Amino acid sequence: MELVARRRAHVARLDLSTAQVVALDSQAHTARALWNLLHEYFTFRQGLFPTSAECDRAIRQARHEIDWVGRLPAQAAQSVLKNYRQAWTNFFNPDHPAKRPTFKSRRTRLAVDVPQARDLQVRRLNRRWGAVNLPKIGRTRFRWTKDLPGVTKGGPAGRITGARLVKDAYGWNIMFRAEMLTTPRSAEHPGPQVGIDRGINVALALSDGTMREHGPWLSDGEREHLRRLEKKSARQRRSHVHGGPISRRLARTYAKIAKVRAKAKRRTLDWQHQTTTELAGTFSKIMVEELKITSMLRSAKGTTGRPGVNVAQKSGLNRAIAAEAWGRTVAFLEYKSADRAGRVVKVPAPGTSLTCHRCGHCEPDNRAGVMFSCRNPGCGWGGHADTNAAINIRNAAGTAVPGRGDLGVTRSTKRQPPHAA
Repeated sequence: MELVARRRAHVARLDLSTAQVVALDSQAHTARALWNLLHEYFTFRQGLFPTSAECDRAIRQARHEIDWVGRLPAQAAQSVLKNYRQAWTNFFNPDHPAKRPTFKSRRTRLAVDVPQARDLQVRRLNRRWGAVNLPKIGRTRFRWTKDLPGVTKGGPAGRITGARLVKDAYGWNIMFRAEMLTTPRSAEHPGPQVGIDRGINVALALSDGTMREHGPWLSDGEREHLRRLEKKSARQRRSHVHGGPISRRLARTYAKIAKVRAKAKRRTLDWQHQTTTELAGTFSKIMVEELKITSMLRSAKGTTGRPGVNVAQKSGLNRAIAAEAWGRTVAFLEYKSADRAGRVVKVPAPGTSLTCHRCGHCEPDNRAGVMFSCRNPGCGWGGHADTNAAINIRNAAGTAVPGRGDLGVTRSTKRQPPHAA
């Protein structure tokens, strides 16, 4: 039977020396500066966009004439050019949500591409560690937590196609790009269908009456520690000159805050992966709401002439929604369901929380907090409001969804790009 190739990524922690960390930081800052130089070359040039050949010649010349540009490996520099041109392609694509490319600030997450797998030479050292070659860095170890395709005997079939080095609050990680070869499933997923309502009081409410919940991402002590660090950073910012470099003490405080928040994110990812794996393995068809999360997270401050109302409450709601990472949950469900011959369907969101699933009566008074009580005298159904919404989501499958999504239509057309010279 013919095998099917699936693209997957695997993230592992790198074990770098101090000198290697400094060298990799320098490469990442060079990659960011090269992006900014390309953006200046594109946007301030009169007339048409430059071609790839012109940009390639400019990068090669800069690598020979400017010392700090030469710190970045040649393949990584070419990857910056490829990613930058792809950003413009995505912007001019009417079906893509990408925004116009901009300059990258020093607060941008540090990253370096290793586009060619032959440069990596991945090997497994023992049960806990593997080894990999990084261009202009040398041989280094990484935590071995999962078998990589084409590396170990008896491991998954496939190959590593490249990698991306990314830095977070805990240090540098390597993100392997893998191409997995799997046997296509001959039969559809045998499980039942389910609707899922994403919320704040209840993380995921299912139409079968069950719920998937989690505790706080940080303990009481960790939240108090984070609060103290944020107050400390506020005091240190009082002496900071706007537009100037920050002090080392403030930088250390920022680093501690980033570590606490990164710990919460890691716990969020762990819960999301475990929960979505269980749901994708249980249900054949999963229905979710098509939510415009970016619009939901807009500030309520308003303008000077028309100030907003309930700004503090809206800010708290925005933080709670962002902490749940609803979009990432659906993204995990989509690819995990596809691997198991299932699928995810997006349905219209309006009315699902206020409509009775039994009689169809829609009224704002139906819902009071987490409880739902139908005001239709002939119905009178009562229960958990999120469960009722999940049932409505399941029953709405097959309804056209505006915008992007499985059942979407084309968005409004963006302006056309200028032709290359």
